[in-house]
Amino acid sequence: MSKKKIFIAGHNGMVGNAVLRKFINKKKYKIITINKNKLDLLDQYKVYDYLSKNKFHSVIICAARAGGIYANNKFKTNFIFENLQIQNNLIYGSHLSNVKKLIFLGSSCIYPKKSRQPMREEDLLSGYLEPTNEPYAIAKIAGIKLCESINFQYKKDFRSLMPTNLYGVRDNFDLKNSHVIPALIRKFHEAKINKKKLTVVWGSGKNFRDFLYVDDLADAILKVYELPKKKYNSLTNGLGHINIGSGKQITIAELANKIKDIVNFEGEIFFDKTKPDGMKLKMLCNKRINKTGWRPQTKLVLGLKKTYNYYKSLLKK
Repeated sequence: MSKKKIFIAGHNGMVGNAVLRKFINKKKYKIITINKNKLDLLDQYKVYDYLSKNKFHSVIICAARAGGIYANNKFKTNFIFENLQIQNNLIYGSHLSNVKKLIFLGSSCIYPKKSRQPMREEDLLSGYLEPTNEPYAIAKIAGIKLCESINFQYKKDFRSLMPTNLYGVRDNFDLKNSHVIPALIRKFHEAKINKKKLTVVWGSGKNFRDFLYVDDLADAILKVYELPKKKYNSLTNGLGHINIGSGKQITIAELANKIKDIVNFEGEIFFDKTKPDGMKLKMLCNKRINKTGWRPQTKLVLGLKKTYNYYKSLLKK
């Protein structure tokens, strides 16, 4: 029997690389990747041509323009345009090229700012979004709805997963574009090296977040990918997406203190309340994904230690 040919878009990013490592161990799959200097995912013609020529069985979309609260607020145009362009090219191009199965990754920011907790799949479009990441969220919602529409109109098997806040190996540690965990790791490390007595953390520290180690997400993606179509459809209950969360939440203040201890920074933390917190509560309901048997395996402290070790390895290069 011939191997299923799977294209992983965005394989050099944190999520894409974790998915690549997970899928490449499965001998029944033939994994294909391509670097961005050879295929610009913003270029519709080139993406359509690439998908048409390669005749993939499946496509897993890990490519996206992503970032933390500063980047989302600063580059709103880039976040909505680039994500719409990338995902439209890959999703609709896959449909035109007769791709049998597709996995689209969204984000927990798709849910309303005042959503009930934990956030359930059916809460989508039930209220206003958090303003700081609204453009990114709208792009991701559009991706879900495009997959839903193609499934409805053309009877395809295009699946959407909504991960919570992710972190891990190959994370982005740029202070202006990173998410909270890599930003704090870098801040505390640099403060320790420079013997600073104080480190500033954005916001009050009182908001709660749900964090998932990226390898656990890769496990969930493989689990959902291998579900029979009928089983996936029964899990989604007519909706087009499934949440992937850690099942636990922590305040940013607690997180900052954990990272401070792991990095061994001995100074103080100052929470700058003039900076935005984002959503006060943001935890995903895991009931549907848990029905597949998936559970996250990486405890937060262990995941933070692995991420810090990876950051230190970057500094040696």
